[in-house]
Amino acid sequence: MKIINLIIILFLGWPSIGWPMTLNVGLQLEPPNLDPTSGAAAAIDDVVYGNIFEGLVRINEFGDIQPSLSLSWDLVNNGKSYIFYLANDVLFHNGDRFTAADVKFSFDRAKSNGSTNAKKYIFKPIVDINIIDPHTIMITLDQARPDFLFNIGLGDAVIVNEDSADRNSFNPVGTGPFKFVKWVRGDRVELVRYRKYWGPSVFLEGANFKFITDPLSAYTAMKAGDIDAFPNYPAPENLFLFKNDPDYEVVVGLTAGETILATNNRNPPFDNLLVRKAIAHAIDRSELIDGAMFGNAVPIGSHFAPNHPDYIDLTGLFPHNLDEARKLLLLAGYPNGFNVSLKLPPPIYARRTGELIASQLGRVGIKVKIENMEWAQWIDQVLINKNYDLSIVSHVEPMDINIYANPNYYFGYDNDDFKKIIFDIESSTDAINSSQLYKLAQKKIADDAVNGYLYQLGKYGVWKAGLKGMWANYPIRSNDLRGVYFVGGEQ
Repeated sequence: MKIINLIIILFLGWPSIGWPMTLNVGLQLEPPNLDPTSGAAAAIDDVVYGNIFEGLVRINEFGDIQPSLSLSWDLVNNGKSYIFYLANDVLFHNGDRFTAADVKFSFDRAKSNGSTNAKKYIFKPIVDINIIDPHTIMITLDQARPDFLFNIGLGDAVIVNEDSADRNSFNPVGTGPFKFVKWVRGDRVELVRYRKYWGPSVFLEGANFKFITDPLSAYTAMKAGDIDAFPNYPAPENLFLFKNDPDYEVVVGLTAGETILATNNRNPPFDNLLVRKAIAHAIDRSELIDGAMFGNAVPIGSHFAPNHPDYIDLTGLFPHNLDEARKLLLLAGYPNGFNVSLKLPPPIYARRTGELIASQLGRVGIKVKIENMEWAQWIDQVLINKNYDLSIVSHVEPMDINIYANPNYYFGYDNDDFKKIIFDIESSTDAINSSQLYKLAQKKIADDAVNGYLYQLGKYGVWKAGLKGMWANYPIRSNDLRGVYFVGGEQ
């Protein structure tokens, strides 16, 4: 038994009877595929990040960068080059040995012209990948990039095996502590402990990620004991039922998810700043938070997390004011409002918020038609083909304000001043200067009312009492189970 396990047992007691156990984890959203390097849906990382797949570094629950397949690294060449020293005796789940060649393959694949990686910008600065020996690799960037290490700790930058990469969408093969068993569509993904894992052994024998879309069914499954943990419980309105039950633990934390009224800035009438400002004035964040999230959210005024040290409060920039909204619509040439579609993905926060947004915009003459979609349909129509007027979604990627510098992103925002701010951020090696630039970036997109900025999504963890090691927060989207175990009592 590995020493980390012994330490936990000595201080917290032997895990439950039947340990090691298979944990049943509830998730509201089923991922469209299981390859985090080729899909944008956060639901993919919910299952595979840290469990099946690993990167050169990993992000822990506190948002810190930790060694992973790279045990250490040196920064050389005035901060432009990283030398990564890789772990030995690492096997992929198909038995292939992990080497520096897998790192080069993974990054070359991610940055290639044919790549479908949702965050190709992570790899764009790479100008050279030099394999020094099978366990040492040097990656050189176009310039010093302070955010590079964090970025390659995201799910989009996990290391894949060349022989299995094209099948990872439905049969994922990684180097992580759990191995894929099967995916029963519409029901669950099953994982089992990988007994040849190169790192510290895990406590769990396996895990079943079960997909429960309906909030009432989530409550029933938890109470019936069919689910051991719901890392992000979908019904904040009945959290109190678990808080008052000693058999359960409730942990309310934070996500990196800015929930926005996404706006297609390319298309009329949303290419008109006056219209976007009118919508901003029509939004009542307090009503949204109370009505959709039952008070369990924090208002935002730009695309930035309130718990970040560089956050500035811009919620007062466009205060809720229906008269001002109507005045701006009149100036924009829409005295009687207009018709608009609101395409909503499946999460309950989006559906509930969408109903309220439709009512709020209706008060100033904007007539909203709601279209509810499944994730695959939403990704195709909204994210990829930009065939939408408005949508509501939570952007759960941490520190992703740079997406506004991409005119081809689904917002359609194209502003040279903002691009310059992001370029300066990416070039800056001074923390104070970077902080000021991040504040400028927040202010710029808020002034331009690029989107309707609504609230920061909370994380509502509910699990059985005695279950330890679950993440309280989502600095990135992950349900990394490597440190999860039960203490005391039969489960």
